[in-house]
Amino acid sequence: MDGAGSFGAGRSGSTIDPITFAKQPQTILRVLSWIFSLVVFASIVNEGYVNLGSERLHCVFNKNADACNYGVFMGLVGLLACSFFFMLDYKFSSISSVKDRKKAIMLEIGFSGSWTFLYFVGFCFLANQWSRTTAADLPLNQGADAARAAIAFSFFSIITWAGLTVRSVQKYLLGTDMTLFTTEHMDGGAPTQPYPSNSPVGGGTTETTETYQSPPFTENNAAPTYQVPIY
Repeated sequence: MDGAGSFGAGRSGSTIDPITFAKQPQTILRVLSWIFSLVVFASIVNEGYVNLGSERLHCVFNKNADACNYGVFMGLVGLLACSFFFMLDYKFSSISSVKDRKKAIMLEIGFSGSWTFLYFVGFCFLANQWSRTTAADLPLNQGADAARAAIAFSFFSIITWAGLTVRSVQKYLLGTDMTLFTTEHMDGGAPTQPYPSNSPVGGGTTETTETYQSPPFTENNAAPTYQVPIY
């Protein structure tokens, strides 16, 4: 990770290379998390409910509606969170305030860490309910592939979200290079232009007028001449 700048990013306002951004490990993990969340969400919504001879739909995970609801919630929120943090990663270098950058990193650490734990709970929950599901609950093995996909990609999501948490912690530990920011950036305010100074600046030219004054008294060092009268 590039340690230059503040929290792993360069100087405020620096240009962003899309190709370099796409190749970053954090970007790759973010995209994978988005795909895994989509698979978990779509698998349960499309094939996670079966009809057992009645109009009422039952969850494929041991007929436990909480299991399906938990999986849908994790997948949907994971999709939205990945989209939000993806845009935040792309705009991170344009954040001028050090305090705002620190808040963004702390938000990412908190959310990524929480979602790693919640996906771990979801994986255990779905796997446990699937192990209790009997063949009579799924006639013709209906929805089995969707259930296995939701469980598998919940496990993969644990890895990607844990990786995002580690990357965020590394960025936070890098801290900030205070020489890249002014006092206004530290306080979160916009930089202001100083008032022009009347003092001469090095390299500049100043106009000075010098007036010559003659001394009030002139001193004549020559001896006075005296002419002797002729009688």
